[in-house]
Amino acid sequence: MSKIPKGIIVPLITPFNEDETIDFQGYKEIIDFQIESGVHGILVGGTTGEYHVMNMEERKELIKAGIEYAEGRVPVMAGVGCTTAKETIELTNFAEDCGATWGLVLPPYYHQTSEEGIKEFFKEIAINTNIGIVIYNYPPATNVNLSPELIYELSKEENIVSVKESADFEHLNEVLSLTKDVDNFAVFTGEEPLILPTLSVGGHGAYGILINLLPKEFVKLYDLSKKEDLKAARELHQKLSGMFDLAETDDNPYPGPVKAGLDMIGSKGGIVRKPLTQPDKEIKAKLKEELTKLGYNVGVVSK
Repeated sequence: MSKIPKGIIVPLITPFNEDETIDFQGYKEIIDFQIESGVHGILVGGTTGEYHVMNMEERKELIKAGIEYAEGRVPVMAGVGCTTAKETIELTNFAEDCGATWGLVLPPYYHQTSEEGIKEFFKEIAINTNIGIVIYNYPPATNVNLSPELIYELSKEENIVSVKESADFEHLNEVLSLTKDVDNFAVFTGEEPLILPTLSVGGHGAYGILINLLPKEFVKLYDLSKKEDLKAARELHQKLSGMFDLAETDDNPYPGPVKAGLDMIGSKGGIVRKPLTQPDKEIKAKLKEELTKLGYNVGVVSK
């Protein structure tokens, strides 16, 4: 039986050089920073890692390197979502060979299928792979919203161990209610403002773009929730809330702002790959202001 995820899992950025090649040394430094800050797992090659602007060879290089750099210190989840089950199975099995614990799988999108087609897609992947499969319900990006009932049906598959929910809180609550008695299945949020609410109603953990920038703070939020110290958790949530709207804006798609924030605090962020656009000066100024409030010694804001 596959291990189920729990806690704070960071969807890692991918640092790029100025020529848009992958900065593997910077990638290693980012992974070390996250693990030393206490995260419970890392997600390599996800949307925050800009997998969608990479070819398959680059995706495999990123997964392999990420697992090597983690050195077994925390479990690694690989972003393996592809548009066909066959490709997803191939990439998931590659990730397993490299040492991944889980594979994060998007539903079929663009030319949308029926709910039955989605169910069979996930079942085919689960049957033909060995590591734990994590469902990624991300309707803002895919325009496919997996119903709570469908997620419940899939949760009963032996090799499907979790869901990353980036729908609304009502949807997440329905999924939690339906799956509460399912063994070996964990419900996560992928939205920073919903981390504390999710943990408070029985969720198992969280992802978030901002974890790249503030890993210690989000690990502390998780720890406080597990200790049921609601007052301290609420105060920390409120301190962090000024950052929530800065992870992305209409004019500043993620992960650009977080990469800029990492550069400000002396870590490795770097540029985003085209067609994503670099964060503008206005959002950098806001990031500097909020990071300063959180106690960070912030460097110069570049143009």
